[in-house]
Amino acid sequence: CCQLPGSMASNSTPKGCGPNVDSIYYNLCSTEAAWGIVLEALAAAGIVFSFVLFISLLASLPFHKDYNRKSSVALHAFFLICTAGLFCLTFAFIVGENFSTCASRRFLFGVLFSGCFASQLMQCVRLNILARRNSGPRVWVLCLGALGLWLVEVIINTEWLIITIVPSNTTAQTSKAIAVPCDIANEDFVMALIYVMVLILAVVVASLTIMMGKHAQWKKEGACILVTSLFSVGIWVAWIVMYVYGNGKTGGPTWDDPTLAIALVANAWVFIIMYTIPDVCCLNSDDESQQDYTEDLCQNQGVGYETILKGQSSQNVYVENKAFSMDESNQDSKPVSPYSGYTGQMRNSVYQPTELALISKGVGNVSIKVIHSQKNTFEYDHSTRTHTCLLH
Repeated sequence: CCQLPGSMASNSTPKGCGPNVDSIYYNLCSTEAAWGIVLEALAAAGIVFSFVLFISLLASLPFHKDYNRKSSVALHAFFLICTAGLFCLTFAFIVGENFSTCASRRFLFGVLFSGCFASQLMQCVRLNILARRNSGPRVWVLCLGALGLWLVEVIINTEWLIITIVPSNTTAQTSKAIAVPCDIANEDFVMALIYVMVLILAVVVASLTIMMGKHAQWKKEGACILVTSLFSVGIWVAWIVMYVYGNGKTGGPTWDDPTLAIALVANAWVFIIMYTIPDVCCLNSDDESQQDYTEDLCQNQGVGYETILKGQSSQNVYVENKAFSMDESNQDSKPVSPYSGYTGQMRNSVYQPTELALISKGVGNVSIKVIHSQKNTFEYDHSTRTHTCLLH
């Protein structure tokens, strides 16, 4: 039958590997197994990239002002941890089979994927509420929801391992029990991931309902989740068909490990490129634009306030100067006695009309005070026709 290039059919050391390298690690260094080296490089780059995004996400947390945006950081952090775990799990499928690698394959494959899709599903719940009310739920509610959805798959895989491994260890010899975790049919491996498939379909449906909301600013993040989930569905359909039907007709069991490793790396990079990077960029850009808008608004309000003050001050000076000039012309045409307005009362207890009121009524006083500032008062005396500046 057809063999995958680079499969170790003999015990001889392949090209690219040293003589002291164990045979289970040949796929990591053999130049004949090109798929192992390529996936190893992609997985290592994905681990580094996930770590950088995780640090940048936590470092930008103090700069987020909007609570609705800030509430998604915890789910993003959990999502990045599970994504980095997918990249790390790829090495378990590249190396050979032993008890530890086979147990980690069976347990962590569904657990890590369920963590990613559980966090995305809670993000969809959050965005659906925001798209309709523009006010999201509490952070601890979202975290508890994602944790609960993730623990379901943890319990399922734990029970599956206990049921399939413990009875074999009690009835079989130790040499035969070592290969028990890998000694399962491909159909059984896929059937154990039904809960993860349900989560994927739930994410697709929940992301579609986000587009029906009223507030459009939350639909960009929902579109990223929708595109990511659709690509994930395509990847899962491809590897399940190849793993269950295609490998038996083409390459046999030697194609099983590359199929699962490619599925892990491809789906993890889809998570990084199509969801994490755009979402983090949108998160930071929205905060910066909101901050710039607030600063511009404050500056515009300040300029407008100063303009109003300047306009009012100039208008008051103009009106007061105009009142002074009109009063002077009226006094020239109709002189008034200096004692005509005296009533015998104190000045503070007498109503003193303003200059505009005197102008409108046509009544003149002996002197008119025109205030040009808070400290200087100009007084015009009709008897001497002189101006006097009084300093306060």
